[in-house]
Amino acid sequence: MVQSMSSLRTTGEEIEIVDQLLLPHIVRWVRVDTPAEAFDAIKSMKIRGAPAIASLASLSVARHVTLALSASPQPSWLATPSALTAHLSPILDNLLTSRPTAVNLSQALTRLRGVLARAEAGGWTGVQAAQAVIDEGKAVAEEDVGRNREMSRVGAEWLLAQLEAAGTIAPGEKINVLTVCNTGSLATSGYGTALGLITHLWETGRLARAFYTQSAPYHQGTRLTALELLTLGVPCTMLCDTMVGSLMQHFPVHAVAVGADRVAANGDTANKIGTYNAAVLAKRHGIPFLVVAPVSTLDPATLSGRDIPIEHRPPMEAVLARGVAYPPIAGKEQEQVVVQIAPPNISLEGIYNPSFDVTPAELITAVVTEKGVAHNAHGAGTIDLSSVL
Repeated sequence: MVQSMSSLRTTGEEIEIVDQLLLPHIVRWVRVDTPAEAFDAIKSMKIRGAPAIASLASLSVARHVTLALSASPQPSWLATPSALTAHLSPILDNLLTSRPTAVNLSQALTRLRGVLARAEAGGWTGVQAAQAVIDEGKAVAEEDVGRNREMSRVGAEWLLAQLEAAGTIAPGEKINVLTVCNTGSLATSGYGTALGLITHLWETGRLARAFYTQSAPYHQGTRLTALELLTLGVPCTMLCDTMVGSLMQHFPVHAVAVGADRVAANGDTANKIGTYNAAVLAKRHGIPFLVVAPVSTLDPATLSGRDIPIEHRPPMEAVLARGVAYPPIAGKEQEQVVVQIAPPNISLEGIYNPSFDVTPAELITAVVTEKGVAHNAHGAGTIDLSSVL
């Protein structure tokens, strides 16, 4: 089997990430030594994807505490659980502000806070509390790959069963699936969510073709999903974000599978900008629309999509493009350039650049997690997520 891409890796206590701003032309591993560097990597989108940023943030805190434990002398904030909490709380608060829409980050940091609270309540030593924080931080990343494989299997099998039962496809027939943004190994600690489902279909001989949108303005589809699918040898076709309707008119698209940065209690889902457009068009064409995400992305405390904070990126990012020269310039084949594609006098106040939109539950056919499938069989305005939490 062809090795998939990876968003981060650890060697001992060292953490490295692939600088995704340079992909697909340059694969450069960058060390992340501190929580402050993790914040910068997440904020600048050198690493992105809700599960991946949660993993990096947690691992950076674990490394920070590990280095303190091995220091001589040890810092005073390791003396007691309360001192450790006082030291780590502002670090966790800062990491949380790096990407506010992705609930995985919040939940990972909440897990670390929970360890600190138990340590204080349980009368642990400072060293015991520190080791527990390290273990929890590493667990956040380690759990990701296994649950991604499970939700991909569960979702793929459920989708095929639904399509066969409806007579949309014959038993054993291969299907075409459209996805938005990048939800594979580069967005997680491994395998992926929605792209993991597509990968599972390919590995089991049930995928005819994967379609993926460019996902402007950051082009996560063009740069990252393309790279992952081509690396795996998956038959795939790219389309501009504005071509989704045309694709559905002229090609048999059997399903749309997307990831999520946050799923509210009623099933409303925040995901990469352009997801809502695809959901509206899927509804118009009678195409199943699946949200594939780990339980950690489900946020029962957020009642509906109206309550999800939506991150807005810097306006200039919407009018810049990064890549290599075409046709290639001899000796500079991998030299990246950034170009502005809007008039030089464009006003930043005149640029609308949200990173995410919210797809209402009524447009979502099912929410798939590692624990099962919440089916919205009748297009209700609310999806009962209790079975997959």
